Amino acid sequence: MNDDIRPRRDHAPQRSGERTPTAEDAPALRPLTARSIVLSTLLGHHPPQLPARALVRVGELFGIAEGTVRVALSRMVAAGDLRQGDGSYGLTARLLERQSRQDESRSPRTRAWRGDWEIAVVTTAERRPAAERTALRQAMSGLRLAELREGSWLRPANLDRPRPAVVTAQCTWFTGTPDDDPVALAGRLWDLTGWADEARALMAALDRADTLADRFTVAAAALRHLLSDPLLPDALLPPGWPGGELRLRYDAFAAELRELLRQYLSPRAAR
Repeated sequence: MNDDIRPRRDHAPQRSGERTPTAEDAPALRPLTARSIVLSTLLGHHPPQLPARALVRVGELFGIAEGTVRVALSRMVAAGDLRQGDGSYGLTARLLERQSRQDESRSPRTRAWRGDWEIAVVTTAERRPAAERTALRQAMSGLRLAELREGSWLRPANLDRPRPAVVTAQCTWFTGTPDDDPVALAGRLWDLTGWADEARALMAALDRADTLADRFTVAAAALRHLLSDPLLPDALLPPGWPGGELRLRYDAFAAELRELLRQYLSPRAAR
């Protein structure tokens, strides 16, 4: 899953308002595999731990044989993706962090925006190790900051979330306001038109999905897309911004999947 905030594409055409998705707008969807089914199911479940029989039943819904699911479970344990105990499988710490980011993308913690922007400037040595630069970039993406230029990151100060040590160690932080139009600045930092078009294409794909497997595949893509929502204040967004609607559509599918899991975990299903 790509957690990076979608950057501006300078060649993207600027359009106002909504446009109706067409067949050419259909999103690129990842094919279902036993691993992706197990991972998406656990990432969407709270707590992220399920009995093997429930994960096998979910796989069978999508035409994945029990043996294939169990092999995938064993490989995911060996790779450090899952932990096993008492016949159940749960996410490891690394993937728990990913679940936390997904939860935040579905229910972001926002605060009233008064026009301020948070600004981070890299103030460590210019020639930092590549690993440090990569870690910082990933952390900034998780915080939903955009890079104005090399070493300068910013966003509206409307999100309530902690800053990880990797960014506080490498950056000096400021609060300020742009002299120029903040709406235009947001449009330069993020490809808002591209994000909105993709979101609408995903919702149209959900409308066309008439099987659980199709809905599962599109919903997984929708959740990945929500991870790249810059979560800007309403005042900086184009008219008809589809972020909230996409969240509602994903939540509806998540409720459907929870109900299926509840049925599989019921005493009657166990017999």
